[in-house]
Amino acid sequence: MTGFKNFILRGNLVDLAVAVIIGTAFAAVVTAFTGTLLSAIAKVTGGKQPNFDDYAPGDIEVGPFLTALVAFLILAAVVYFFVVTPYVKAKERFFPSPQPGTPEDIKLLQEIRDLLRAQQDGGRAITTDPVE
Repeated sequence: MTGFKNFILRGNLVDLAVAVIIGTAFAAVVTAFTGTLLSAIAKVTGGKQPNFDDYAPGDIEVGPFLTALVAFLILAAVVYFFVVTPYVKAKERFFPSPQPGTPEDIKLLQEIRDLLRAQQDGGRAITTDPVE
């Protein structure tokens, strides 16, 4: 019983469960927004939503595939332009990427290395900076 309790209370399992629940709710929001977008497209194109289900050139039914493909592309565009792009901009604004160059902790370690070398060499300071 202790093993099962430890399994259930592990952080990864709880995080995964929360991610699935949030993902499911988010999928409903994106699907509803895509439906709204398709309704707007229907108004512009004369009152009919894009539907290729009856398209069958040479008696090969490719219509359902084309309908699914168009719906996927619209869904992907909605997710990219309304979720991914704003998220990346907000992340960069609030958590900017570190400036290129040597991080402070590496500089500090290099200084410690140089001081240790200087002690070993009888007090002569060595100012080389090659990474070994």
